[in-house]
Amino acid sequence: MHEIELLVLLLAVTTALAEVANRLRVPYPVLLVLAGLALSLLPELPPVVLAPNLVFFVFLPPLLYASAWALSWPAFRAEARPITLLAVGCVLFSLAVVAAVAHYAVPGFGWGPAFVLAAIVSPTDAVSAAVATKGLPVSRRVSVVLEGESLVNDATGLIAYRYAVAAVVTGQFALGAAAGQLLLVTAVGIGVGLAVAAAFYGVHRLSRTSAAIDTSLTLLTPYAAYLLAEKLHGSGVLAVAAAALFASQYVGGVATHDRRLQAAAV
Repeated sequence: MHEIELLVLLLAVTTALAEVANRLRVPYPVLLVLAGLALSLLPELPPVVLAPNLVFFVFLPPLLYASAWALSWPAFRAEARPITLLAVGCVLFSLAVVAAVAHYAVPGFGWGPAFVLAAIVSPTDAVSAAVATKGLPVSRRVSVVLEGESLVNDATGLIAYRYAVAAVVTGQFALGAAAGQLLLVTAVGIGVGLAVAAAFYGVHRLSRTSAAIDTSLTLLTPYAAYLLAEKLHGSGVLAVAAAALFASQYVGGVATHDRRLQAAAV
């Protein structure tokens, strides 16, 4: 099967599953995962390999930006305490549990590789968390906490992964250095995101932009925030989230309703 045919098949399956999820009123990521597992068992299908850079630098920034834009900043600020506690404490607790299960359940699996695996799978995905709660009978507060935690926990997972890998390579783990790095990665990510969003907000205010320019700026903002934060060894996810929360509060006042709708559609 050629790549184009495989792509068309996957798009058709995805569309059908989205319709089924809407009718059953269940989060469609669950059906996508189950369908992916089922398709992987078919020997006729060739393996599908996605380059990591394609996922992290092409797909993730705009999806994350749209998800964070829809999150209310006043609601996020009101729930800052539980969001922070979950983003740090819950991720570390999940990391410890996953590492222990991997270490004791898999023969010969050392603590170092177990913590690396746990650091990879413990943080929740920001986009999936927002989609998973959509349409479910959960309160607005619970939805805000879950979505906010999924946006913030990236820094914890990133630092845990870096130091787990370093511990495997060097055989040493520096807890104090990890805590300092967590604060640094968080500060750099948020700072870069706010700076990028403020810069594009200034462009909106000081220039006569058109619908095409507004759409281009909307698409450019998440990529600029993510890439610059990663370049400065900060959290790209936090940078995009901070940029989206800032832009949703201020850019809406200078961009017309029609232009915002067009940018959101793109």
